[in-house]
This record gives sequence, C-alpha cells and structure tokens, in this order.
Amino acid sequence: MEPPSGFRPSLLSFLKFLPYFCGLLILGFIKGVLLCPSACLIMAIGLSALILGLWPMHLIWTYYCIIRTKLVGPVVKFLLLIAATAILIVWLIIGIPGSVFAGLVYGFLAPIMATFGAVGEGKEKPFVHCFVDGTWSTITGSCTVVRDVKDMLFHSYFSIMDDLRLQKPPEGKPYEIRLFDIPGALIAAACGLLLDGIMFTLIAFYKCPVMLFKGWKRLIQDMIGREGPFLETACVPFAGLAILLWPFAVVGAVLASILSSIPLGAYGAVVAYQESSFIMGLAYVASSVSIFDEYTNDVLDMAQGSCFPRFKYRKSKDESSHGHNAPISRPSSFNKEKQEGKRPPSRVTSFKNSIDEFNPFKLLDHLFAECRHQGEELVNKGVITMKDIEETKSGKVGSGVLNVGLPAYVILNALLRSGKANSDGLILSDGSEITSDNRPRHNLFDWFFDPLMVIKEQIKAQNFTEEEEEYLKMRVLLAGDPNRLKGALPEVPSLNERKKAEIDAFARRLQGITKSISRYPTAKRRFDVLVKALLSELERTMGGSLSTNGSQAQRLRNSVARMLSQKSLGKTANIRDEDPEAQITSSSRTPL
Repeated sequence: MEPPSGFRPSLLSFLKFLPYFCGLLILGFIKGVLLCPSACLIMAIGLSALILGLWPMHLIWTYYCIIRTKLVGPVVKFLLLIAATAILIVWLIIGIPGSVFAGLVYGFLAPIMATFGAVGEGKEKPFVHCFVDGTWSTITGSCTVVRDVKDMLFHSYFSIMDDLRLQKPPEGKPYEIRLFDIPGALIAAACGLLLDGIMFTLIAFYKCPVMLFKGWKRLIQDMIGREGPFLETACVPFAGLAILLWPFAVVGAVLASILSSIPLGAYGAVVAYQESSFIMGLAYVASSVSIFDEYTNDVLDMAQGSCFPRFKYRKSKDESSHGHNAPISRPSSFNKEKQEGKRPPSRVTSFKNSIDEFNPFKLLDHLFAECRHQGEELVNKGVITMKDIEETKSGKVGSGVLNVGLPAYVILNALLRSGKANSDGLILSDGSEITSDNRPRHNLFDWFFDPLMVIKEQIKAQNFTEEEEEYLKMRVLLAGDPNRLKGALPEVPSLNERKKAEIDAFARRLQGITKSISRYPTAKRRFDVLVKALLSELERTMGGSLSTNGSQAQRLRNSVARMLSQKSLGKTANIRDEDPEAQITSSSRTPL
C-alpha cells in the first residue's frame, strides 16, 4: 500500500481513515474491557500458583546445586548463596503482582491488536473477523502463557541448574575471588555511582528537550503522510497514542538514563577487579560519562563525539580504550550510513513482512516441523525406537535421543545443506535462507546463530565424504546413548582417530546448542506436540495402537522387534530373538 504523495492528498486520506480507525479502536476497547477480567483471572491464578508451588523446590534445589558445583570456589559459593536468596525473595514479592499486571495488560491489549489485525491485507470477511478475532484466542492465549511459564519454571530452570551442578571448571581450577582486590573495587564502584549519577542526570535533562521536539516532529510527519508506524493498520492506534504520550516517553527516557548510571557506575568495580588496579577503575568511571554522552548523541542524531574525556581503562591491547578524548568505535551500521551520506531509511516499506518472515518463534516452529518430518523417517527406519518415545513421553531423562539428538540432527542437516550450497547463512528445508542481513534482531537468536555459523564453516573446511557425513549424523543423533551408539555407527575406513575426535567435538557442540534451544520459552510445548506426532507415526507404521502399560506394551515391543528384524534379516540373521531392543538397535545400523 503506497501512501499518497503531497500534503492535500495525504490530509484527505488521513481524514477518511480517521472514522475507520476510531470505530476499530472503540470496538477493540469494548472487547478488551469484556475479556480482560477472564484473561487476568486465568493468568493471575495460574502464574501465582506456579510461583508459590515451585518456590520451595526452587529454593532447595538452588542451594543444593550451588553447594555441589565444582565450578566456583568457597567464597564465590557463599556470595552466590546470598545473591540467590535475595533473588528468590524478590521473585516471590514481584512475581505474584506481576502476574496480575501481565494478565491485565494481555487481556486488554490482545483483543485490540486482533481487531486491527482482522482488517489487514488478504483477510477474508473482515467485518466478521473484527468481532470474532481476539475473543476466544485471548482466552486460549492466556492458558498458553501459563503453560509456557510452567515449562520455564519447571523444565528450563532445572536444566540450567543441572548444568551448573555438573559442569567442570576449565583446566580443573574453580573460579575464585581475589579478596585483596575487593576493597579497591568497592571504592571504585562508590565513586562510579556518585559521579555517574550526577553526570548522567545533568546530560539527560540537557538533552530531553531535543528528544521531545524531534520525536513530535517525526511522529506528526508520519501521521499526515501515513508513513512509518502509521502505515500498518494494526499499529495505528499505538502510533497515535505515541503522539499524545510522547512527553511521558521522554520522562521515562530521562528516568532510564538516571537509572542506567547505577549499573554503569558499579561496573567500575568489575574493571578495577579484572585489572587489579584501582586507578583503572577510576579511569573507567570517568570514561563512562563520555561513553554515555556519545551514545545519546548517536540516538538523538546530534553531533558525534563527546566533550568529556575518555581514558584508557584496560591494560590489554585488544580491550583497551583509545585514550584521551578518542571517539568510540562505532558499529558497522554507523560506518555504512556515513559512507552513504547518511541516507535515511525508507519510511514507505512495510515492516510486517520483515518481522514475520524470520521471527524467532516462526523459526522455532520450522525447527520442530522439520524434526517431525525427519523424525517420522527415522521412526520408519527403526533408528528412533518406541523406548525413546516412551521415556520422553513419561518425563524420564532417557537417553536424550529424541529431546536432544533429533533437533541437533535437524540442525546438522541444515548446516551441511548450507555448506554445500556455499551459503553465507543458513538454508532451511523450504529453500529460504537466513543471513546476517535478514536474521531476527534478537539477542536470544544471536546466541544460537553465530555459533552455528562458526560450526558450519568448520564442517565445510573438513570436506567430509558422504560416509563421513552419515557417521557424523549418527554420532549427533545417538550421542546420548553410548550403548546404541557403538552398534549404530557405520564403519568408515577413511576415519582416523583425529577425525573421529573432531566429529565428536562437533556432536558435543551441536547438542549443547540444542539444549540451549530446548530452554526457549515455547520450546517445551512444541516438543510435546512433536512427541505425540512421532507416537502416532509409530502407531500407523506398526498398524496398531500403542499402550505403555503392562503386558500389552511388552507384546507390542516384541512385534515391533520382529517386524524390524524381518526388514534386516539378510544382514542380521544372528540377532537374539529374546532381546527385542537389540533387534531395534541392529536395525538402526542402516545408514540414514
């Protein structure tokens, strides 16, 4: 949708759109008022029950993991216990009121967003959808939020704490605090809090009028020309409210600037401790004022640089600042903009497609859809067995073949596909490509994307043969089950001990990334759907229904084993009939 050009057509278009916008806003407001109590009740009761019910378990398990970990020394353990206690108490105090507030906000805003989204481009029967959308979906969405929070508090939390408890220190030496450097670090932090608190406040008050008038100017121009945030129908109400509430946003920015002086000033203690120098801590405290001043200049499009001095506060060359009054090294985006003559970004292009195309949650959906597709193939080949599905469905730890190995297997196939195509990014199974330009701008995604790109280049440099790639795939898939791994790995004469060690390293790193992905807020819910799909596929393949209780499950195991043994009878005639799991393992030796 191209906005009209010229002042008169733009003004007429805005006046025509205004009644339409007001009607949608009133309808969404009515739906929000009606649905807000129900959504708030669901989220408040559900989240509060989770917080209160799991809090004793979180407290006990946190203490246990901190005490048992070998990653840190006694002094750090003592400080971690104090910090964990404070965090858990704050979590209990803030969590319950926060759940009520989250329910109110979600229950009120979700219907409004759905009402404006119902009249978007490509929607059929928009009049009906204006009334229907955002009603039942708000209720189910509230239940989904409770479910995802439950997975985070129960699954993700214990997974992270187990890693802390079981992780070994690098080089066998635990992390410990140097007690002699603590006094100087504390003094540096006190100086930082005092100086940065005063200077950040003065800078924020000095620049707040610039932010106020520049923001109003840009928003009013976008409103008249139906550009920027006013281009998308779903965002018009919030963009309109932004004009009215912009002074409050400026006040919030000033308060945020003042509050930011606390962590930035306290970071002087970290610098003083890391460099074992009180002078370096003070140098950082003075330089942080220059850093903040130059950052705000960049945000407000003011003159670059800062009038405040910036000193060297790192001893090492790779981390050193650039000396007195040296400008901050700018990201590549600033350099690119400078080279192009500060060409402003297009204010006409819709942002909807750029967000929907590679949204982190969309990518997570794609990952589990591919896990289902390739998992069904592995079930049909007998690589994924009924035992794996039963252990995962029952909540047992199991071998990790399904919950860790299968997603890592899918990611490995994408890396191999991208490496063979000489792609700069990651090629998905549907042919779309994720690169550094169109990837989601989200810190959580960066944690996964950058390491995967490094692994892709390393695998590409190894130039594996097809047999070696199959060996790597099986190693990644079955790394959590050493007993099955020994019998399932294909024999590859070209592999020497060095290459096997490199393949093992790739497998461990991919599985580590997969474990991190499994802690994503919505990953557990999607994974449960995947398990049910694989269970249905196994039922369909075997021609019967699965039951996990009593002798019926044992008889089904025997029938599964007999069927799989018949498929591989020519190769595995010496398999013992009394061990059905051995038959399943033997059948999994067939290359994927």
